[in-house]
Amino acid sequence: MTDKSAKNSAPSPAGNLNVRQLWIEAFSTLADEIKVRHYSPKTLKSYRYWAIQFQTFTNSKNPELLDSNDVKRFLTYQAVERNVSASSQNLAFNALLFFYRHVLGKEFGKIDGVVRAKKRPYIPVVLSKNEVHLVLDNLSYPYDLVGKLLYGCGLRLFEGLNLRINNFNFDAGILTVHGKGKKVRTVPIPEIVAPELKAHMDRVYNLHQIDLADNYDGAFMFDRLEKKYKGAGKEFIWQWFFPAKSLTFVKELKENRRYHLHDTHVQRAIKKAVGKARLTKRATAHTFRHTYASHLLEANYDIRTIQELLGHSDVRTTMIYTHTVRSRTLKESKSPLDF
Repeated sequence: MTDKSAKNSAPSPAGNLNVRQLWIEAFSTLADEIKVRHYSPKTLKSYRYWAIQFQTFTNSKNPELLDSNDVKRFLTYQAVERNVSASSQNLAFNALLFFYRHVLGKEFGKIDGVVRAKKRPYIPVVLSKNEVHLVLDNLSYPYDLVGKLLYGCGLRLFEGLNLRINNFNFDAGILTVHGKGKKVRTVPIPEIVAPELKAHMDRVYNLHQIDLADNYDGAFMFDRLEKKYKGAGKEFIWQWFFPAKSLTFVKELKENRRYHLHDTHVQRAIKKAVGKARLTKRATAHTFRHTYASHLLEANYDIRTIQELLGHSDVRTTMIYTHTVRSRTLKESKSPLDF
């Protein structure tokens, strides 16, 4: 090959700029496709992360030329070279499936021959009742109340922080929870903490009155709720149950809005409380949810009921908690008529 022909075969600077622009547009489309489906910001962050990793792995190959072999090589690389967990590899697969289907407008079909990351047996950490109370006793307000709801209702952290005033029905003793995948479920409000929850709600009301007097622009509203319910952000029922301590100024809109407590603040408080309690277990905010399910199982709640209370789509997900409780063997079998 002559020097001239080699020069002509190399990608031109203009071509590089064009490919770079295609990737910029792809990431913009990815964000739009996720937002239009009302997926969570964490989903966007995760899918964008894996798309960036994929772009780097393929050396910013023209998105229009990407195919199933690129996906196969990328997933194998994650398992073999990076030694990622099975769940991370599955997340990467789902992110790329979404990217191909909704951004590139193509299907990569069945992926054969991918080296699968080894799935390690997982048994969640579960606290005893005494350990739960030790942690809660070392949490200050309002983090102690967050912890009581996480454990008392089996909530994920984002479910607890996303609670609004209108999710509480104290007359019926029911809490409405908006969970993963826009699924909605109801759980019983723990009677023992109902007085604390009502007192906290009074504090939120007083804070809301101060905000209104300062002419603030309302609580942050998502999923186009504010377009559907005009001015809902200023109504008390739409206020966060765990509001942030300070207002957030939105530069683009020149508005003062209130968000809920930040998850990192809660996680930090729980980590500190676990240290003060001198636990020998690695406990996090999600440990309260695992403990909730395990304690229900110990109390002889059937697995289907626990599945509904946790909001699991598949009972097999709930079955993991059968490994967190002691098996009980009856020395003497009985007829159901004798129960």
